[in-house]
Amino acid sequence: MEDENDDSTIVIEEDYYTFLNVSKTASNEDINNAYRNMSRRYHPDKHVDPVQKKDAELLFHKTKKAYEVLIDPHKRAIYDSLGTKGLETQGWEMVQRTKTPQEIREEYERLAREREERRLQQRTNPRGNVTVSVNATEIFAQYDEEENYEDIGLPLVEISGMSISQSVEAPLTLRNNLTIGGALSTQNGTGSGSLTLAAKRLLEDNKWVELDLSVGDGVVLGLKHFRSLTRRVFGTGTLQFHFTNSGIHTGIETTFAMQLDDHTMGYLTYKAGLQSSMTTSIAHNTENAHVGGAVTLGIPHSFISLNYAYNFKEQKLKLRTALKAGTFGAMFEYSAEMKVSEQSTMSAAVSVGVPTGVRLKIKIVRANQVYLFPIHLCEEPMPSPVFYATVVPLIAYAVIKTTIIDPIVA
Repeated sequence: MEDENDDSTIVIEEDYYTFLNVSKTASNEDINNAYRNMSRRYHPDKHVDPVQKKDAELLFHKTKKAYEVLIDPHKRAIYDSLGTKGLETQGWEMVQRTKTPQEIREEYERLAREREERRLQQRTNPRGNVTVSVNATEIFAQYDEEENYEDIGLPLVEISGMSISQSVEAPLTLRNNLTIGGALSTQNGTGSGSLTLAAKRLLEDNKWVELDLSVGDGVVLGLKHFRSLTRRVFGTGTLQFHFTNSGIHTGIETTFAMQLDDHTMGYLTYKAGLQSSMTTSIAHNTENAHVGGAVTLGIPHSFISLNYAYNFKEQKLKLRTALKAGTFGAMFEYSAEMKVSEQSTMSAAVSVGVPTGVRLKIKIVRANQVYLFPIHLCEEPMPSPVFYATVVPLIAYAVIKTTIIDPIVA
């Protein structure tokens, strides 16, 4: 609302040339002389009376502002083409200083469009997720010794599943927000979908409540609540009812979190329902590193997990490792994430485990849109798929960066 009011305000255009009493074709020497004369005239230290001193401060500030604009060739070109409104537009620091007035005007229009797009995105906060699951296990399948090799064709690579989800927000007031989302998915030929409506209300600065309604595979009604208990402790609670043809299934999830020190958080989570569990986790974050661990006791599985991540800021690179072991088996994962632009990141993760086998996950993030490609390479851990899952993404990224990303950024 404030932005809308600002846009509708009538701006009185200032004429810096008239104020400094110079012509529009004045040289830098003429501008310097005019600035020195007016600075001496309006300097606040020359006045004793408080009212006159205050007026002098305003005129002195205006003189300095006009001088800074007209003495800078780049700012002067922008002012001559667009006026003071052009100087207030963000993004000029990235514009080359050799542009013509027509190019400056076109650049201003582009920056204005980007500003309007950012305002719209901040209001609606659109989020999207596309997941394409690929089954490529035949590539590394071991052949039976008695199999007739003449009948062997090219390995079959198939898309085993796909899901798409999208959500947008509709702020109603400063304390009330509405989120509308939808999802579609298909797995091995079986499809499903859902439509979700969530209403969130901020009760106070330290607590909020959210009501969710989802229609798809039955009707799901959920209630979420967040509350800060103390300065270092907060809690969240979720109550969910799933209405199906077989009856009503209830789920409960409660989390308590405590800030142990400036860089460490502890969490205690309890889940009750079809899959009940109790999880204790701890996370330590510094400027460049993250260390975390969790222990889960539950039905049907109990496990322990450890993870570590390090951020190389200068290289815009983040490396992660994770280990998970329990009654279901064990899994080790390592990944690399590279920031390719201001709004885009690419990452590749390789997981090796029992009974999951070898999997490669390619992830591309563009603003609030996420594209995920899980690729199942092998049913059991083998050196060959692990090697190719590690090397091929690195080579592919190097080629894409050299041939596509670098020319665009440059």
